[in-house]
Amino acid sequence: MSFFNFFSKKQKQEVLQNGLEKTKTGIFSKLAHAIAGKSTVDEEVLDQLEEILISSDVGTDTTIDIIRRIEERVARDKYVGTAELNRILKEEISALLTPAQNTSSAEEEPFAFIRNREGKAPYVIMVVGVNGVGKTTTIGKLAYQMKEAGLKVVLGAADTFRAAAVEQIVTWGERVGVPVIKQQMGSDPASVAYDTLNSAVAQGADVVLIDTAGRLHNKPNLMAELAKIKRVMQKIVPDAPHEVMLVLDGSTGQNAYEQARQFVKVTDVTALAITKLDGTAKGGVVIGISHSLKVPVKYIGLGEKMTDLQAFDAKDFVESLFEGQL
Repeated sequence: MSFFNFFSKKQKQEVLQNGLEKTKTGIFSKLAHAIAGKSTVDEEVLDQLEEILISSDVGTDTTIDIIRRIEERVARDKYVGTAELNRILKEEISALLTPAQNTSSAEEEPFAFIRNREGKAPYVIMVVGVNGVGKTTTIGKLAYQMKEAGLKVVLGAADTFRAAAVEQIVTWGERVGVPVIKQQMGSDPASVAYDTLNSAVAQGADVVLIDTAGRLHNKPNLMAELAKIKRVMQKIVPDAPHEVMLVLDGSTGQNAYEQARQFVKVTDVTALAITKLDGTAKGGVVIGISHSLKVPVKYIGLGEKMTDLQAFDAKDFVESLFEGQL
């Protein structure tokens, strides 16, 4: 029986609630103050709610959309009390979050979408993101969880222009107990990706995680590099990569938004992993980035432990955010 059979939904919910504690306190202490003494959701309450959501890094466009939806509910229902605001916010925020593809339901084994694939070619995830966002750590934790779920994992060290990046992913590979394919620093990233897929196919691997560079200061070169990596991988696995996952640091607020916008411009990002949510009171960035860019959040980082990287579940996220509030 794998580790994940023991890691219950209740335990995962506790990690989620603890990881979102700063955000939850930041949003709802302000909201409770805003509606104190109020009996209905009037214009003043909505103005203050707008300010609270923006200050929590939900983002201007997403906040405006949430406020518009609440105004429509108030107009339609004629009377909405402040006691109902919690429920309405949960419903409207949940409706805004883009659902992720290629995920396992709560009833399935972890990573069932990989295990149940037809054919023998490995499932390939290309991971992008700037230095310092937790990209390599996310890859390491994901590799650990996949291995614990019974999958054979291979890592590719294709971030070859930063010596520390190769060293870090090799260290993670040793820690987790999965092979890492690498070349010398400065090697062609596409060559590393090619070697990685060659090795993965030869080993009968289930999944491949390719670490790539994210140098946004030179976007044309980044776009060309990522396109080349895709082309050479497709010589071995024709439909690779199956995912392009962008890792963002949730504690950086507007910087995370800007990084997401820039990466979406230069490559086909299919999923987001948002890290370090336990260290910020502005976890609303999860809602704003997913909604504004129409890219689903697939994983969230809530702490240092291997299991503190969780598959994102919109319903659980919103429930945890509002747990015990108002």
